[in-house]
Amino acid sequence: MGMTDPVADLLTRIRNGQLARHEKVTLPWSRMKEAVARALAGEGYVREIVVGGEATKRTLTVLLAYTQSGDPVISGVRRVSKPGLRVYSNVRNIPSVRNGYGISVLSTPAGLLADREARRRNIGGEVVCEVW
Repeated sequence: MGMTDPVADLLTRIRNGQLARHEKVTLPWSRMKEAVARALAGEGYVREIVVGGEATKRTLTVLLAYTQSGDPVISGVRRVSKPGLRVYSNVRNIPSVRNGYGISVLSTPAGLLADREARRRNIGGEVVCEVW
């Protein structure tokens, strides 16, 4: 049986990995998970992502980021748009997370983008998650 919400699984594994002070987390690959992880890496919330394996056995490895003092860079994550309730936002109503200290990841016609980039490109879309 397949997973009903792979993005929530990605966010939970990242959160749990940082709470346990792991260097990396590895999970099954999907295009959506890779795109969300790339958006987080682009904003500095994770160090790097690595796609490994072949064909049906691909994996996504997310190298977690920590501050100089050893605290996790990510202090919180929240899945906004869920399989049972999708949340959409036009460019004027993209939510600001923690007064600009966090980001929203949006699924747009131009791909998955952080809220700053979506505003810059003047594109709205589905609000996938918030990270701060």
